[in-house]
Amino acid sequence: MLAGVLYALVAGLMWGLVFLAPQMLPEYPAAMLSVGRYLAFGCIAIPLAWLDRAALRELTRSDWLEALKLAAIGNLLYYLCLASAIQRAGGPLPTMLIGTLPVVIAICANLRDHQRDGRLPWLRLLPSLLLIGIGIGCVNSVELDALQRSGGADLGRYASGALLACLAVACWTWYPLRNADWLRDHQGRSPRTWATAQGVATLPLALLGFALLWLLQSGGSSGFAMPLGPQPARFLGLMAAIGLLASWLGTLCWNEASQRLPTALVGQLIVFETLAALGYAFIWRGVMPQPLTMLGIALLVAGVWWALRVKPEPVASEGHAA
Repeated sequence: MLAGVLYALVAGLMWGLVFLAPQMLPEYPAAMLSVGRYLAFGCIAIPLAWLDRAALRELTRSDWLEALKLAAIGNLLYYLCLASAIQRAGGPLPTMLIGTLPVVIAICANLRDHQRDGRLPWLRLLPSLLLIGIGIGCVNSVELDALQRSGGADLGRYASGALLACLAVACWTWYPLRNADWLRDHQGRSPRTWATAQGVATLPLALLGFALLWLLQSGGSSGFAMPLGPQPARFLGLMAAIGLLASWLGTLCWNEASQRLPTALVGQLIVFETLAALGYAFIWRGVMPQPLTMLGIALLVAGVWWALRVKPEPVASEGHAA
């Protein structure tokens, strides 16, 4: 249990970095940030794949197809939606909506996986879900109030950012559940190998996306300087950093956590990503969070702590005789 929680914590700290990139590179299209991140991830995965080539050869065609699906939805589509949301609505709102993932995934996992993992009693799980939800609401209230006081907000753009953030939530509700399914069904496989396989599967998708983006940019009038944009050094450095730390190391740590903890509890530990993203955002802004924000963060942590105290109860298999 402790090892699983620590792996999830490290994954959250790494994944929180991806929320900074759209704010540090606001002039870059979200699609460019998405394909750039996963081109870096794919390039990092190639030498790792060579070192792990014996284990990768054991993966079947269906395993590689699963890795491709996870890469397309959990990597490229998720980050495209998230980066677009941050650029349209600012950092706080998408971060808070992504912060609902612990609640969404816990509910989905408890409905779907109770036969395998045991059922987390709803009445005992409810306080943790409420604490997390109220905590997210507190932080979101502060950020929305600041946005309204700043004036000049484009409500249509803001609303589209919120919608894109909801699509990102949908992508990353599907991803950890599906990823946990594969890991639980392949207990003998290394989480490191599976993280590397997803990186290898991401590379051709990212290359195709980059080629299409270059073609569209060259045929349009956006004025964006392909292939590396107006800040090539910052772009390359940031993509390499999040490709290694967030995409590969984060995925590796998450895979380790997924093999050690029930899916419903792992889902709630995604709250670490939200906390890390908020912390990085305040560091980037150079301001201290307001008291209500601190209260919200404390409630999030309390909700996670409560959830970890709830033990799954075994569920009798169907047809079990009384």
